[in-house]
Amino acid sequence: MSKEVAAQPPVKPLVLGKMGAAYGIRGWLKVFSSTEAAESIFDYQPWFIQRAGKWQQVELESWRHHNQDLIIKVKGIDDRDAATQLTHCEITVDSTQLPELTDGDYYWKDLMGLQVVNVDGYEMGKVIDMMETGSNDVLVVKANLKDAFGVKERLIPFLDEQVIKKVDLATGVIEVDWDPGF
Repeated sequence: MSKEVAAQPPVKPLVLGKMGAAYGIRGWLKVFSSTEAAESIFDYQPWFIQRAGKWQQVELESWRHHNQDLIIKVKGIDDRDAATQLTHCEITVDSTQLPELTDGDYYWKDLMGLQVVNVDGYEMGKVIDMMETGSNDVLVVKANLKDAFGVKERLIPFLDEQVIKKVDLATGVIEVDWDPGF
């Protein structure tokens, strides 16, 4: 199945997906990919999962498309019961495997935890998640505890130049042109 990794867990863990329900009786599992193109998840190896607080490396035997889903066969997992033990495990890789980006580009993971401030200087909160809506990505911003507008969470469209004025990874701030009352 998977190899327990004692001293070599991912240095900079990054979750790229999740193992879903068992598929069939021969140990196959559904996979939910968080990569832009779903099958790109297979470009990043090795995969790691965490079980009982320990990292384990997962070796794929095979993968394929099944209808709209991706399914995988993990080495050493040969029946439905064994596959079920991996259900809901997050698929993690070392983020050092990701391609280097040019200046001004960033990954979603780089935006997590950044402070969002509007062009008038109002601190709107911190980025806690990103959503893909089809037309554009959306920042999910958890409002500060003492938000003057009583807002607990904001959804801000990630529209470069129109709404997103500046992303400064060095200072940890995203400047937006957005009404704090939304």
